[in-house]
Amino acid sequence: MKVCEITGKVALVGNNVSHSNVKTKRKFNPNLKTKRFWSEEEGRWITLKVSTSGIKTINKKGLAAALKDAAAPKKIY
Repeated sequence: MKVCEITGKVALVGNNVSHSNVKTKRKFNPNLKTKRFWSEEEGRWITLKVSTSGIKTINKKGLAAALKDAAAPKKIY
């Protein structure tokens, strides 16, 4: 499942709207990237699947604070 491990963002459901205004279902997936972050406290790399807004959150708060406030379930850290 496509879930950001920091912000908890998931896919949203919406419509494709054609020129004749016919609506068909579609998904809006979050912009997820697999990224490694260096943890100073643990002295190791931590690999996370995060959205680009999650990367900005980690850059702003720091990795430890972002992991503590993470919205997704803590399964690997």
